Amino acid sequence: MEKIWLASYPSGVPADIDVDALGNIGDYFSAAALRYADRPAFISGSTGVRLSFAELDEQSQHFAAYLQSVVKLPRGSRVALMMPNLLQYPVCLFGLLRAGYVVVNVNPMYTARELEHQLVDSGAEAIVLVDMFAHTLEKILHNTAIRQVLVTGLADMLPWPKRVLGHFVIRQVKKLIPAYHLPGSVAWRTAMAAGAQATLVPVNVLPGELAFLQYTGGTTGVSKGAMLTHANILANIEQIDLWGAALLTPDEELLSITAIPLYHIFALSSCIGMLGVGATNVLISDPRNIDAFVKVLRRYPFASMPSVNTLFNSLVNHPDFAGLDFSQLRFAVGGGAAVQRAVAERWQQITGKPLVEGYGLTECSPTVTVNPFDLKEYNGSIGLPLPSTEISIRDEQGQEVGLHQPGELCVRGPQVMQGYWNQPQETAGVMTADGFLRTGDIATMNELGYLQLVDRRKDMILVSGFNVFPNEIEQVIMLHPEVLEVAAVSQPDAKTGEAVKIFVVKKSAALTEASLISFCRENLTGYKIPRQIVFMDELPKSNVGKILRRELRERV
Repeated sequence: MEKIWLASYPSGVPADIDVDALGNIGDYFSAAALRYADRPAFISGSTGVRLSFAELDEQSQHFAAYLQSVVKLPRGSRVALMMPNLLQYPVCLFGLLRAGYVVVNVNPMYTARELEHQLVDSGAEAIVLVDMFAHTLEKILHNTAIRQVLVTGLADMLPWPKRVLGHFVIRQVKKLIPAYHLPGSVAWRTAMAAGAQATLVPVNVLPGELAFLQYTGGTTGVSKGAMLTHANILANIEQIDLWGAALLTPDEELLSITAIPLYHIFALSSCIGMLGVGATNVLISDPRNIDAFVKVLRRYPFASMPSVNTLFNSLVNHPDFAGLDFSQLRFAVGGGAAVQRAVAERWQQITGKPLVEGYGLTECSPTVTVNPFDLKEYNGSIGLPLPSTEISIRDEQGQEVGLHQPGELCVRGPQVMQGYWNQPQETAGVMTADGFLRTGDIATMNELGYLQLVDRRKDMILVSGFNVFPNEIEQVIMLHPEVLEVAAVSQPDAKTGEAVKIFVVKKSAALTEASLISFCRENLTGYKIPRQIVFMDELPKSNVGKILRRELRERV
């Protein structure tokens, strides 16, 4: 498509990035550590413990040296990280990347079956995990290629004697650690001490080498590992840096809230990019505890927050959120799922800043499009394609459609993955002959180059031959003042083939099915009105906070 979106770019943002100048993530971090040595790189929101750039630089070298010298893990080996947002994560992350290893991020809440699939598929030879989840690994370890297990604890980064007390409370008082038996496993702190006695041998990591096997959620089948290189990640970071250069400058010591799990690509890429401009990442280990989360936000006036709609929704509905200090806030970015108008407008009303929607996917490192960070108000769009990003909207025959016409969103750019790990057929299925990634999402583009996400192709509801998109239904119903959350799915119907069914969480007990149907009749055409409403106490969500429509479809 013609790049009509360039005319709508924020002032000073170029059409392209210098792809040839991209290096590796280890060097990127080392440069930041040298420049911002005394600044805090990370703060644990739950404990207040700080890790400076210099400390992170040193500790990540110790971790890498341990794997190199003690474990003697060959360069290019895959290493799994299985933990929530703890300070140990960035220590391991940058240690692995600067030593030429490939990071395999693992959801710590995985079942034994899910964990086994990812470890076997990736061929991971080592894993670092929190002791709370070690019992899961025990069940399937014998079926994997893992030859080194490192076990860490929630209190491992606390100073002595708080560390000793923390371990006692977690193990003996709260009894949060299920019994496990992993012969040959090594305590993470023991490994770090051994690494401090070794020397890291410098590794020349090329931009095109693998940095991550980032597994998709598996919503379309078995989870697949997207092959993301150092250049893929750094390209996306450079694209976003140029986009927000006017709002985030290295001269200021700013805080960014990292509430989404770091094993998710959205948080991961945002976190690395924030370090590049000298910002501090405040880690939230349990964002579902909204009361505790709001207390952390009170202590740390933040400049940015990448997150998902459900978490923003929970915050704006918390009674104490409006009383926070938003004087440092530059922007908040919503991704992972559609940002709903009701949530965005409430966010801006409270904070004075817009909730900026973007769009991306694991296969794109992840960001493809985003709205200008100085957007005046929510516009219902997923924004403009980033520099060096090409967009093509195509019909089912692979032909480009016109403006305002819906079609599958296809992407080409330096942030697009190299393919799926050991899955050539799956890779061929999502890549076009001219090198575009087929996203599976339906979108439109207007004459200014702004894209609007219609919905996932697989989520579309076909009512009497008419396409109904759940996002539209959900956006409308969220405008009802007594609705807290909603999800729309299809259900079989004898007359229309399919019909709309919604699952609703009430904000007010006064909400009734009759009043909600009446509201829908005022705002939706007839075939889009839900045939059935189910009220629930909560909707099923992924660990990132994304509402799981597939689980709701199974209840139809």
